[in-house]
Amino acid sequence: MIKSFLTLILINVMLPMLAYSNIGSMHQIMNELKFNNFRNARSITKNSKIDKNLKNLLIDYIHVRQYGCEERPNSIKNQNTDLFYIINNLKNGLHLFYHDGNETEAFKKLNLALKKSLEINKPFLICESLRALLEIYNNQSAGIEEKSHISLLKTYKQNLTDKYEQAHYHYYLFRLKQRYNVKIELLDQKLLHKTRRIINELGFKPLLGKLYISNATYYFHYLKKKDSAIIFINNAKLILENSNHFLDKERFIAASINHAGYNTETNTAEKALNQLQKIKFSNDGYIFDLLKKYYWYRKWKVFENLKVQDSSYFYKSKYLEHELNLKQRTSLFKISELKTLEKEKLNLILQTEIEKKKQQQRYLWIGSISLLIIGSGFSFLIYKNTRKKQRIAEQEKELEVQKTEKLLKEQELAAIDAMILGQEKERQRLANDLHDNLGSTLATVKLHFQHLQKNQNNPKAENLEEIYHKTNTLLDEAYQKVRTMAHEKNSGVMANQGLLLAIKNLAKKVSNGNEMLVEVQDYGLNERLDNTLEISIFRVIQELITNIIKHANANEIHISLTNHDSLLNIIVEDNGKGFDAKILPEKEGMGLKNIEKRIEHLEGTFEIDSTLEKGTNIIINIPI
Repeated sequence: MIKSFLTLILINVMLPMLAYSNIGSMHQIMNELKFNNFRNARSITKNSKIDKNLKNLLIDYIHVRQYGCEERPNSIKNQNTDLFYIINNLKNGLHLFYHDGNETEAFKKLNLALKKSLEINKPFLICESLRALLEIYNNQSAGIEEKSHISLLKTYKQNLTDKYEQAHYHYYLFRLKQRYNVKIELLDQKLLHKTRRIINELGFKPLLGKLYISNATYYFHYLKKKDSAIIFINNAKLILENSNHFLDKERFIAASINHAGYNTETNTAEKALNQLQKIKFSNDGYIFDLLKKYYWYRKWKVFENLKVQDSSYFYKSKYLEHELNLKQRTSLFKISELKTLEKEKLNLILQTEIEKKKQQQRYLWIGSISLLIIGSGFSFLIYKNTRKKQRIAEQEKELEVQKTEKLLKEQELAAIDAMILGQEKERQRLANDLHDNLGSTLATVKLHFQHLQKNQNNPKAENLEEIYHKTNTLLDEAYQKVRTMAHEKNSGVMANQGLLLAIKNLAKKVSNGNEMLVEVQDYGLNERLDNTLEISIFRVIQELITNIIKHANANEIHISLTNHDSLLNIIVEDNGKGFDAKILPEKEGMGLKNIEKRIEHLEGTFEIDSTLEKGTNIIINIPI
């Protein structure tokens, strides 16, 4: 009796301790999975004191998170515990969506995991379930209810545990706005910049890559800032290209397909075709099958743009066949559709051949009749007329060459004038500083010295000590002013400060409450650059901010600096009135030309992307 009683007490004590140990270990494992640290997650799982069945289930869940499918389906016995129930539903839900494409069953499983996580009130499991559900929402193009989406985001907001979850919440909120905002062009850009800032602070590259893909879509289709969109899609591809995680590979392929689409829509179909031909599908599963549909669609549209009819019809057939498979249409309908396409293709080829033969016959008849009627006289006239046209064409070509040379000379002179004007402005500013700040001080010093010189041997002279003291003070003041001017001339880019801190200090000085907000975001700018290069870059950004304040009527400026190994990308955005970049206003035009010349001197590129009443983007790339 006593033995049974002690056993019962031991069970009652050990069970809560074991459950607490399971929760702690699972929390560690989920934190590693957040940042795709799959090896660490497996190591913690194997070395933890978690129950064997739950441990095996967690290893399977890690495999689904990394590869999108189960390693050993249905090999683990069910356990009647809350943790086992949650992880099992998470694993099955993700497998059903990523590998099988069964969205309905996937939603059921993931919702069960979310419901149980809310019941036991474990925020890290609640967030894990919500991220899985919201990721499925983001991959769907139709059939999703806005109210359900908003409800999930409200629950997410109430359970945020760290910066990682906060960054993901803002990303999903931005995607919600993109999906359901009826007037998409009025999407709150403050949300976009806030989301970008929070994700940059987190430093999780895959999420930054996803955001760049969304930004590219928003800028290309709704803001019509196509240069900015291509910058974002390139940044996304750079981040996602070398990742081994299957979702990052899927997003890299998606970014490449979108990039090809942008090039097709901007009449650079050859470039788009080259990009599409580099894409390789090395993974299986529904999510990659879904991408193949868009891949075939883009190939169809590229060949259609290039007027290569055979290839266009071939890839159109591939696209339709793939879409039919994904939607599980009947075999009869697929065969009918494909036969119709093949028939259309054959008819087109036959019609083309018939037209070619008719045209050849027509040319032969016309040639024969012309030769019979006109004869050698008409041939002579044709020859004479042809020669005359050739001479006129040569003269016109020579005039065009002369005009081009004259235009190039004028542009070269204008560039030289712009550089000289910039130098003159700098000299004038320095001269004004010397005259206003230093001139009056030195003039006073001179008067004191003249007085001392006249009275140096006069024993009756009064206040000589006081004048000596004042003169010394004035000289110190002049020295400090010279130091200050030299410091300002060096643009604040000091050896112990650096470019990034100098720009942030400049942003603080310029920011003025609600009237002007200047934000600086950086990515990968961890090391100092050459001091001369830092000063030049600082001058350019300082001049751009000055131009915005003077001319743009903006109250927000966003500065982004991104280091891509050997290339520094700078984006300066404002929400001002914008302008037509092809017809620059006279004052702004001269300032921007000076900046462009500075960038060319640094062997960089300078682009202006501006829309009236929608602000301006300045995009700069400088090799470092």
